Amino acid sequence: MQTIRAAVCHAFNAPLNVEEVRLRAPGPGEVEVELAACAVCHSDISLAEGAWGGMLPAVYGHEAAGHVASVGPGVQGVAPGDAVLVTLIRACGHCVSCASGKPVLCITRTDEEAGPLSAADGSPILQGLDCGAFAERVVVDVSQCAVLPDDMALDAACLISCGVITGLGAAVNTARIRPGEVAVVIGAGGVGLNAIQGARLAGAARVIAVDISEEKLAVARAFGATDGVLATDPKPWRAAARAAGRAADAVLVTVGAAPAYQTAPRYLAPGGRMVAVGMPHSGQTAAYEPFILARTGQTMTGSMMGDTVLTRDIPWIVDLYRQGRLKLDELVSGRWSLDQINEAIADTKSGAARRNVIVFR
Repeated sequence: MQTIRAAVCHAFNAPLNVEEVRLRAPGPGEVEVELAACAVCHSDISLAEGAWGGMLPAVYGHEAAGHVASVGPGVQGVAPGDAVLVTLIRACGHCVSCASGKPVLCITRTDEEAGPLSAADGSPILQGLDCGAFAERVVVDVSQCAVLPDDMALDAACLISCGVITGLGAAVNTARIRPGEVAVVIGAGGVGLNAIQGARLAGAARVIAVDISEEKLAVARAFGATDGVLATDPKPWRAAARAAGRAADAVLVTVGAAPAYQTAPRYLAPGGRMVAVGMPHSGQTAAYEPFILARTGQTMTGSMMGDTVLTRDIPWIVDLYRQGRLKLDELVSGRWSLDQINEAIADTKSGAARRNVIVFR
């Protein structure tokens, strides 16, 4: 059992407290990773605000990268010294979802109180999203790791763990955007920018970004959007259709805001598909008219972590980055120390940041 520093949530809607906690050694099938960086994702903020409930105290953070420090019995595929990303995608490999090629929907649950973190008195601390990466080190299942090139900057690589695969995967894996289609991406934050990159890489003829900020729309164009529409327009779906010359084949909602889901179907052409990516707080709802869905043949589908398969998608994404075809470094808005985590969260909540990254070393 070793002592590490971590940002602990003791009460919802309260500042995180950087303190010493205990981390046990990796068990069978587990990997200990000394973290170099962990980005601040809006999901971590929502968890710390109590949006989806959960046990406290807890350590959140799930968009991380570092180097393998040690491995438990039976671990294959990674070794001490390897550079790896750490993600919340924990897959048993044998349940129905895993066997069907959907590891992000693995139905094998873990015992939250039996995690690797504990307080000085031995009481359990929740490892949020099976990661707990607002900490100097983590112990995670080997299925949550993917090996990275040794020369890759980890403050950029950590973004692949969630923001990149969620946005890019939603466009490529879930929406299955095809060459010549029109795609609308609602929200030009960290995930939205990656959905825009994914739509561009998939060959969309038009990629239309929708956001409340002119500044974010300008950034969206730098990431591959062909057009930008202000969400504050009285009828932004009409502005998007004018820009593209027709309604959208796919609309990806990358913000966790119920009003965005309420209007998203209006962007769609007959036969179009809406992909739900951003996660509103529990209890928030949006209403639809079923007749329109049935009459127009439109579909709605959710995208959990971009339907990513780590062994399939991470090498491809890394290669795109190394070719200069995928922007990663440009996604980093600021770098903060662990002691500055509350300031990094406040900056993220302001809406100004693409991705803030906590840097450990």
